[in-house]
Amino acid sequence: MTSSKQVIFPTDGAKPIGPYSPAIRFEHLVFTSGQIGLDPKTGKLVPGGVNAEARQALENVGTLLKAAGTSFDKVVKTTLFLKNIADFTAVNEIYAQYFTAEPPARSTFQVGALPGDALVEIEVIAFL
Repeated sequence: MTSSKQVIFPTDGAKPIGPYSPAIRFEHLVFTSGQIGLDPKTGKLVPGGVNAEARQALENVGTLLKAAGTSFDKVVKTTLFLKNIADFTAVNEIYAQYFTAEPPARSTFQVGALPGDALVEIEVIAFL
């Protein structure tokens, strides 16, 4: 059995701010890199605080999932990184709009800092 790894790099997605692939498709799985609230058009964080950043981060995840041939309903695991754990409830409200039925398993961590001084970063694992 041969296995293949495919880099997912959508032309309409947010560009990485470091030397990494936005997502990797491997066999029947897709692994996204952490997505922050970068506007794909400007390459800058969206204004509006944690709610706007969470929404944009999830939109960026959605772009990667679509490019890989999958969708939010196929996500099995998410990891959220928050600059401030006090934003947990606010981010949950946005998150719940993207995972409406049978939400995936999830871990959430407060971290000291995120790239670009973001307030939230989200990564997912999905199946095809």
